[in-house]
Amino acid sequence: MSATLDVISVGMVTAVGLDAPSSCAAMRAKLDGFQETKFHRVGDEFVMGAPVPLPREWIGEKRMAHLAAAALTEAIGDHKWLPDKTAVLLCIAEENRPGRPIRDVPSFLSQVSRITGHDISRGCIVVAHGRPSGHVAFDKARKIFKEGNASNILIIGVDSYLTPATITHYIAKWRILTSDNPNGFIPGEAAAAILCSNVERGQLQLAGVGLARERASIYNNDDIPLRGDGMTSAYNIALTEAGIQMNDIGYRISDLIGEKYWFKQTALANLRLSRGPRDFIDLWSPGEFLGNIGAAAVPAMIAMARTAACKGYGYGKSVLVEASNDAGACGAAVLTSRVS
Repeated sequence: MSATLDVISVGMVTAVGLDAPSSCAAMRAKLDGFQETKFHRVGDEFVMGAPVPLPREWIGEKRMAHLAAAALTEAIGDHKWLPDKTAVLLCIAEENRPGRPIRDVPSFLSQVSRITGHDISRGCIVVAHGRPSGHVAFDKARKIFKEGNASNILIIGVDSYLTPATITHYIAKWRILTSDNPNGFIPGEAAAAILCSNVERGQLQLAGVGLARERASIYNNDDIPLRGDGMTSAYNIALTEAGIQMNDIGYRISDLIGEKYWFKQTALANLRLSRGPRDFIDLWSPGEFLGNIGAAAVPAMIAMARTAACKGYGYGKSVLVEASNDAGACGAAVLTSRVS
């Protein structure tokens, strides 16, 4: 069986929309979901965040289950759910991240299955690498297709930085955006799902995936200068596999969350691989409107790219999607549009 991977449908639940069309339209219109949260920093200052406007005040894993269930249901849409032919990859927060919202994965999967009526717990593969989890999931999905173990694969990303332990930790690390810390991120939450197939043509086809590690991570205390080696390597692997050069990329989507480290990293990777003169490569980021959405980032960015392809406002035929985490894990994927 072929290892071809096509994105045939998507689903999103974000701070600016409860489905993919609404979320993508809001982000294209430059609308954000930022507001004061219930979390205090010091005195009367509240932490700014990007919570999803749910109909009930669910908390913890129950809240994450409802987010994931909504994204999953939208992604499946009119496609028939075939448990024996559909593999599920769940992208969640890093295991060592303080305040990670999903701790009991079997319980979480049971809740999602109960809400949606689709059993996703059987054989579900968990990918716990935070923001670049989606790239690891893509790599695993291709192997599953190549082995002929499924004809459809559902990749779900769900995460939240809006938990007390997470807020406390990142404030202590001087990472949250506050009135006296402009070099910080806004905590957010979201869920996104993408349905992939190797038997049905979709609007986007995965052309290449690159995984690498940056030694000069955000916590390396400048012992090692940041040269963007990890992201450059991830870019290069994905581009080589896709058979194109950086100059052939139409636009990029990055998980930039607001801190200058990530902007420097992506700029270095782009500069080191660009050759000769070329037109400006536009750079999109859901973080500009949704804050830091963790493991939901890559599925959300893929949903943005698919919507742009379908609506005709994407740049060129190829898009490069990148993400990285605090430990230095870097991922890049090149996708090509099949929409004329």
